[in-house]
Amino acid sequence: MTQELDDFWAHDPFILPFPAERQYYLYTASRTEPVVLAYRSSDLTSWSDEPVEVFRVPEGTWASPAEAPWAPEVHEHQGRYYLFTTLHDSSRELEIPGGPRFRAVSDQTGADIVPTARGTVIAVADHPAGPFELLRTDAPVAPAEFMTLDGTLFVDDDGAPWMVYAHEWVQIFDGTIEAVPLTADLRAAAGDPILLFRGSEARLLAQLPPSARTRMPYVTDGPQLRRLPGGGLLMIWATYRPLGDEGSEYVETMAISRGGDLTGPWEQLDVLVDGNAGHGMLFETFEGRLMLVLHRGMNTPRVRAELHEVVEDGDGLRLLG
Repeated sequence: MTQELDDFWAHDPFILPFPAERQYYLYTASRTEPVVLAYRSSDLTSWSDEPVEVFRVPEGTWASPAEAPWAPEVHEHQGRYYLFTTLHDSSRELEIPGGPRFRAVSDQTGADIVPTARGTVIAVADHPAGPFELLRTDAPVAPAEFMTLDGTLFVDDDGAPWMVYAHEWVQIFDGTIEAVPLTADLRAAAGDPILLFRGSEARLLAQLPPSARTRMPYVTDGPQLRRLPGGGLLMIWATYRPLGDEGSEYVETMAISRGGDLTGPWEQLDVLVDGNAGHGMLFETFEGRLMLVLHRGMNTPRVRAELHEVVEDGDGLRLLG
């Protein structure tokens, strides 16, 4: 039995092409259990009816084994497969730098939102289907006092690995995209984090008329990087676009480091996909087409993965069709 993308729930989808089997692996978290699931397809149209469990949040780590992981993604690196996924311990509150300067409230429940322990971990396996085993269990990769999420792997031109991640607006109000160098074996941070840019720098915000009601908070989600033919380094990332009295919508937008350096400077570009869709990633098909996968239906009961063919167009990307 098979199914199509429109048939199953998928949040923060990530697709890994696996040439050895000529299969695509789509990773997402489970809605009901603290596990990462993988669906398989040979053509990006028909997907396995029963997903494979590739990782379960274990007992005895810094994170809660009862809380579902977020934003799983798998990267091939030096012959092995590395799972990056965000874990949580909602029972442990974190500090807000400088003290509580603002009050965050949930749109769904009306309850206060406070920063709690959250961060990306790295696990390894010899096959894309896992099972993946954590490289370390005592702490996330970014500083444990940071509330972070959505870590992804980036290898620079010197072959040095980095984790690029988002620092939650819940803790710092103006969410950021940051990067931390990794040791060669990806087991730990190899230095201090660096700031790449802030959510308030998004071009879509600069295009809005001044308003006291449509500028906060500044969310940063799901950074993903791609080297462009001209040498620039492109980043796609997700945030919210204010809609005035109608609330906001989740969008996929872009930024570029024209010199090609991870450290920037980063220039913000236009929105790539709107309509309450985002948290995308890029991959190439076995036939060489460049594809974008993201989810649509953020903060609704119906969240589905969605595929778009894209082309590199000057300094950014353009959707085909």
